[in-house]
Amino acid sequence: MLCIDSLTHKLGNKTVLKDVSLTVHDSGIMGIVGINGAGKTTLLRLLAGVYIPDSGSITYDGQPPTDPKVRQGIFFLPDEPYYTAHSTPDSIFEFYKTFYPNADKEQYHKILKIYGIEGNEAMRNFSKGMRRQTFVALALALKPRYLLLDEAFDGLDPLARKVFKEHIAALVDQSGTGVLISSHSLRELEDFCDSFVLIDDHTVKSYGDISEHVERLCKFELAFTHTVTNEFFADIPACSVNVRGKFATVVMEGEPEKCMELLRSLSPVIMDQVAVDFEEAFIHDVNKDRGVL
Repeated sequence: MLCIDSLTHKLGNKTVLKDVSLTVHDSGIMGIVGINGAGKTTLLRLLAGVYIPDSGSITYDGQPPTDPKVRQGIFFLPDEPYYTAHSTPDSIFEFYKTFYPNADKEQYHKILKIYGIEGNEAMRNFSKGMRRQTFVALALALKPRYLLLDEAFDGLDPLARKVFKEHIAALVDQSGTGVLISSHSLRELEDFCDSFVLIDDHTVKSYGDISEHVERLCKFELAFTHTVTNEFFADIPACSVNVRGKFATVVMEGEPEKCMELLRSLSPVIMDQVAVDFEEAFIHDVNKDRGVL
């Protein structure tokens, strides 16, 4: 189990994370979400032991990430992984194998083959997507207990993303790996993750099961016989209203039947409930926290 307790960290004079507390259980996939500069990358680097927290603690089953035995069970894939001018996929694997003795070379080459990458190719000639695919293959072949991924989908084409998600799901199911992944693609995370943590204003604002979090919001498409404005919905406790002439989209928080009852008071000629996605829930949470709603 990964436990973060009262974690605070600065970069220079800037506080990046403040009083962060979180518990992450093994064998699952957690998405780390937040706007640019929220501290997602810094949190992952702290979890990997790259940074040492200014205060608070990070422990894996009671031990810090700086412990050599703990480090062997953690793999951090940054947004821009390091490689030298002479690196090849094969040399990268051999280098990491010294730190991860259980690395599966056969699995590594199997995944590289799916991506169409040769082990002896010079990585300096690779596109960003190919470099990302190489390190994704490495991460999967190392089979760590905890896999930390920063913007893992960046640079991957649709087929590569599909293969990546399938292999991560298999790694979780077969090895009990705990995965923490940050991404700006919230739609990708919604289809992929079991849970989420929202980082905003330098701390944890909310976390939990993605499905349960999304289901607390209701979204309705409405049509009227007359043109409407935002003021028309002034007495409705809506999270957001998007008006387009005689049509409107309304997002509300609460039980669907109660929300529909309130909207019926406006006499729409058509009212349909439609699905809310994770991105809409994220925008709602950030705006609510900042007093926009």
